[in-house]
Amino acid sequence: MEDISHIIDPLNAVQREAVAAPAEHLLILAGAGSGKTRVLVHRIAWILETQQASPHNILAVTFTNKAASEMQTRINQLLQTTTLGLWVGTFHGICHRLLRMHWQEARLPSTFQILDSDDQQRVIKRILTTFALDDKIWTPKQVQQFINNCKEQGLRSQHIIAEGYDLWLKQMLSLYQTYEEYCQKNGLVDFAELLLRTYETLRDNTALRATYQTRFRHVLVDEFQDTNDIQYKLLRILVGQHSYLFAVGDDDQSIYGWRGAKIENIQNLSKDYPAIHMIRLEQNYRSTGTILSVANNLIANNKKRLGKNLWTDGEAGEPVYLYSAYSEIDEAQFIVGKIADWVKKWQEVAILYRTSAQSRVFEEALIQKNIPYRIFGGLRFYERAEIKDVLAYLRLLHHRQNDTAFERIINLPKRGIGDKTLENLRAIARQHQCALWEAVHHAINAQLLTKRAATPLLEFVTFIDKLSEQLLDCSLSEKVQQIIQQMGLIAHYQKDDPIDAQRRQENLDELLRATQQFETQNKEEFDIVSAFLAQAALEAGEGQGSKFDDCVQLMTLHSAKGLEFSLVFLCGLEEGLFPHQNSLDEGNLEEERRLCYVGITRARQTLYLSHSETRAQYGQRNNAEQSRFIREIPSELLQEIRLKSAYSNHSGVQPSITLQVGDNVSHPTYGNGVIIEQEGQGELTRFQVRFAKGATKWLLLAYTRLEKC
Repeated sequence: MEDISHIIDPLNAVQREAVAAPAEHLLILAGAGSGKTRVLVHRIAWILETQQASPHNILAVTFTNKAASEMQTRINQLLQTTTLGLWVGTFHGICHRLLRMHWQEARLPSTFQILDSDDQQRVIKRILTTFALDDKIWTPKQVQQFINNCKEQGLRSQHIIAEGYDLWLKQMLSLYQTYEEYCQKNGLVDFAELLLRTYETLRDNTALRATYQTRFRHVLVDEFQDTNDIQYKLLRILVGQHSYLFAVGDDDQSIYGWRGAKIENIQNLSKDYPAIHMIRLEQNYRSTGTILSVANNLIANNKKRLGKNLWTDGEAGEPVYLYSAYSEIDEAQFIVGKIADWVKKWQEVAILYRTSAQSRVFEEALIQKNIPYRIFGGLRFYERAEIKDVLAYLRLLHHRQNDTAFERIINLPKRGIGDKTLENLRAIARQHQCALWEAVHHAINAQLLTKRAATPLLEFVTFIDKLSEQLLDCSLSEKVQQIIQQMGLIAHYQKDDPIDAQRRQENLDELLRATQQFETQNKEEFDIVSAFLAQAALEAGEGQGSKFDDCVQLMTLHSAKGLEFSLVFLCGLEEGLFPHQNSLDEGNLEEERRLCYVGITRARQTLYLSHSETRAQYGQRNNAEQSRFIREIPSELLQEIRLKSAYSNHSGVQPSITLQVGDNVSHPTYGNGVIIEQEGQGELTRFQVRFAKGATKWLLLAYTRLEKC
């Protein structure tokens, strides 16, 4: 046997135990930053170097192609050779490979094609047409989600029984059955089908099942806590009587229940494998001792967990900081102020939040400070589809000549205006050298379109004209609110994608807050609608760095899993926001707490927690209650920060005013200035300040921090 010290020596004692364990079922409960990928890679190398099995006998499953590629590379580097025959891949990749090899057993043509998500929706849309169903009611995305959810639970259409009164389910099952028949006839396999078809093929073919159970003597699985029903069924059928399961995961980082992941798969593994040996990786190589203590104390409040306690032999580090903001604006200004003082690379800084709508105030504050940023795994606020939809309506109401806005909303929500009609309008516009809006009137007056095409166009332009007249004397925020309501956009998004509708509604609520804030700060603007649209366009084009730039990382907590940063800001820790009200209503508090745990353990050196004492919601500013997650952290681990000013008290709700006209003041964004006018009282007090840089701004006292010079 060759020298294998290079496999064992780099590991700590518990990692070595996991890597060199005898052939048996193993559950490696790997805490955040404990080196789980290293253990998995070294386990494979150990099995091969000690000649317990050949590469042909090993199957390693990951959740992303990137992770699979990195694992393969690290194995080759460790062994200093290419491991031919070793299967490393995602669930979908491995199932695709099996189906290509055994297409006959799977009852598929050898030339079967994979349907991506868009192609799948197109097939469903075609089926909806044959059923003569209105795709505004039975949306392709809704049907797609129903079909995929059924498949991920291992259910075919014939497995589901609809009660006599459940007409919706009966219709869905009919669509599902027709979709299955269409795909089978045309040799089409969607992503969910890859897994279900592979499972069924192995389940129903004794010889084939025995072949792979004999071949794969070692089945290693990463991120085991994220497996869903059909993935776990696949693993159960691949691990035979003489095979060994090596499951690596962390029940404390199970945060994807909303998309089908079953935490029970890892928590109840011992029921299916009674002899399984559990090894806990608890030594953390990422975070300071204090950050780990905060994480441990928080997650200990979850009752359903396998249990572990992260520790480090590194330094305790600085305390975890807690900032109580007066408002979400103050929260953003404080955080961006701290980032401006950061002397290292900005790519080492992350702002984490529960909902994507929270990014807006941070984006604005970063742009004001000229700090580049990147929305990790998502779009900038003003680039999001639902925001662009509303702004397109606002632009067309304000300026009928805007062809880009016209084309975006002419059929949103759907009005039965097809591509052919729109192309005819473009031709008329070119002929008359006019905007599309005017082309509609030319087409109708000259009877250039069929009645079927002209009727919805006339209804649209008439509605826009009436809405414009109705909103003539309304404020900017009132116009936006009426657009959202009268155009039925929320209902449209709920039909289009029920799962994503909540996020879109939160973003639209945030857009409404943005307009209210803009009105407060720009009272002197003559044309406030144009000014706001200009700012939105500018912010959509500023600040955003590419993944190759040195820029601050903004992301939702769900996007942060697997990442780490030197400086982390975990914001919006308020009841109803984090933990989110939907999760509280659905009884998912423990998953919310795990999500907070994931956020905390992203920080290597410095961690700030923040919450706001007031937050604007649905057009009103309301008091916000501090999150229970903060209260679950021992106070001795937290250092509270509160920027005291001449007018602030701890509540931040009814400020004690000592500022007056003539006072010299300082603002964190606009610099030094002098108060030239004051109006209102209490939390509605606002000051007009002339700043040395030349700008004059109206600032609302309740959520603007002015320091008296």
